[in-house]
Amino acid sequence: MSGSGVQEAFLRSQGPEQSRRAEVQNPVQGRLLLTALRKVEDAHCGGLQVFVLEKSDRINTTKPSTNLLDVSSTRSYFAFITCWHLAQSETFIFAMTSIGTGYDLSNSVFSPDGRNFQVEYAVKAVENGNTCIGIRTKHGVVLACEKIITSKLLKPGCNKRISTVDRNAGVVCSGLLPDARHLTSRARDEASSWRQTYKAPIPVSALASRMGGYVQAYTLYSSVRPFGVTAILGGWDSEAELGVDGQVGMGPSVGGGGKSEEEAAKRGGPGLYMIEPSGLYWGYYGAATGKGRQAAKGELEKLELASPTCSLTLKDAVMEAARIIYVAHEDSKDKEFELEMTWISSLDGPTKGRHQPVPQDLFEEAEKAAKKSLEGDDDEDEEGGDAMQE
Repeated sequence: MSGSGVQEAFLRSQGPEQSRRAEVQNPVQGRLLLTALRKVEDAHCGGLQVFVLEKSDRINTTKPSTNLLDVSSTRSYFAFITCWHLAQSETFIFAMTSIGTGYDLSNSVFSPDGRNFQVEYAVKAVENGNTCIGIRTKHGVVLACEKIITSKLLKPGCNKRISTVDRNAGVVCSGLLPDARHLTSRARDEASSWRQTYKAPIPVSALASRMGGYVQAYTLYSSVRPFGVTAILGGWDSEAELGVDGQVGMGPSVGGGGKSEEEAAKRGGPGLYMIEPSGLYWGYYGAATGKGRQAAKGELEKLELASPTCSLTLKDAVMEAARIIYVAHEDSKDKEFELEMTWISSLDGPTKGRHQPVPQDLFEEAEKAAKKSLEGDDDEDEEGGDAMQE
C-alpha cells in the first residue's frame, strides 16, 4: 500500500485546506503499521488525542518494528477522526477521540487496553450525585448525606436517602436514586434470607459481600447496565449473637456445635463498607462518595479514625459528620440542601444495637454547630485577606 493509498483510505480527501469529520469503520485489517506516526507531546486537547502522520511510502503490514506504531492498538476500530489536510505540506493531523467509541456500547466487552467503559460511566454518574459519608468509631457508626432541594414544593423530612436494611444495619447511596432503591431492596432480601436461615441478623461483612456480588453481576451481561450508585453500608454486629455453626477455623467448643458465652462476648463490633458500581467493596474507618467526596475525604483524614488512640465518641462522630457535609457542600453553595443522619451503637449504647435516625435534639445541635463552624472559617478567611491587603 502506498502513501497515497493511506491518504485515500483514512482521509477520503475532497480538497485541500478543508476540515471534515468522517466515521471510519474498521480502518485496520489485521496489523497495519504506519511509519512516521508520532504523538504530539502526549497532549490532550479537549478530550482529543493529537497525532501527526507524515506522508510516507514505507508501509509494513507483516513485520513489527520499534519505530512503527500498531494502529490496531488504538482504543476503537470505530473512531471519529477529524482531519486537516495541509495544502502546503505532506503532513496530516489526526485528532482521535479518547472515548471508548465502539467498546462502550456493551458492558460485556473490554477495550484493547482492558477497560470496561460502561462501569467507568457509572462511576461518573456517582461523582455527580449527592455527597454521602460514613464514620466508624469504637462505639458505633454514623451515616450522613446531603439532599439537594430540587423543588420548593418538596416536603421537608421526606424522600429519605438513608435506608434501614436490617435492625442492625443501614445504607446510604449516592448516584441514581431509582438504582439506589432497587439495590436497597435487594439488600433487605439478602438480610431476610440470612435471618430465615440462621435465625440471627446478618453480619455487616456478609451483607457487603452479597451486595458486592449482586452489583458485580450487572457488569457481566450485555442485556443489563451497571448500577449507577455507590453504597456506603454501616452496621453493628451484636455481641449477644452466637457464632454461626460451621464457620471456617472456629470449631465447636460446647454442645452440638454451639459456642460458649465467653467466646460470644468477644464477637461483634462496628462495620463500615463501601460498594462501588464495579461490585468492588472495601472496609473503611471513614468513607465518602458523591460530588463533594474530595473535600469530605480530606476532613475525614484529619480525624485519624484508624489511629489506636482515636478517642472519638459516637456523639462526636455525629457532630463531625454534620460539619463535614456542610464543608463538602461549599462547592455547591448556590443550591439549598437538607442534612440527613443516622447512627448505630453497641447494645449498651444509645441505639441498643439498632439503626436509627439521630435524635432531633442532637441533630439540631450538630447542624447548628456545623453552620457556626463554617461561618467562623469564612470570617477567618476575610480577616486574612484584609491583612494581606494592608
